[in-house]
Amino acid sequence: MRCWKSRLELWLAVWLLTLLPLTVSAADINVRSAQLLADDEGYVLNADADLKLNARLEETIAKGVALYFVVDLEIYRSRWYWFDEQVLSRSRSIQLSYHALTRQYRLSRGALHQSFSTLEDALRILARVRSWHVLDKGGLKGDQAYQAAVRLRLDLTQMPKTFQVNALANRDWNLSSDWLRWTFGLAENGQLLSGDSK
Repeated sequence: MRCWKSRLELWLAVWLLTLLPLTVSAADINVRSAQLLADDEGYVLNADADLKLNARLEETIAKGVALYFVVDLEIYRSRWYWFDEQVLSRSRSIQLSYHALTRQYRLSRGALHQSFSTLEDALRILARVRSWHVLDKGGLKGDQAYQAAVRLRLDLTQMPKTFQVNALANRDWNLSSDWLRWTFGLAENGQLLSGDSK
């Protein structure tokens, strides 16, 4: 009986040790802060996130498969008599790829491309949104309460079909932050009045 008990304890210890690296290397996205600012043309979004990839995603990039990340922004206007009105729903796609010939990681946003020597540098810039024009002047009304929400996620729909099928059954591929929400208003002079994010 004691022999079986010690074997069971040994088996549990080995099993826990094999799980430990999986938890340490789990992928994670967390949007830390976001802010809407007024500029000459309208309103821009600045946001910062923490982004960490797991070993499977890092290996996928190293093999030359591009990953696509999307920043989603939604703005709603509060209405006491009905459901909130959606004022805006915008998305911005960012491609992360690795080029073995140059040994460079590359971020692409439309026609804009940036190269980085390390994956960490590329992820740091990918997780920062700066001066993203999201709304023209006149898109918001004064003396109204608005709610904004932003998130960052891995977009599997832009990947090759074989990866999409594998990703459906694998948690390593499901990577999305929670929505970071905050309230704000617009003063009569056009100044944005921000509330707390949650």
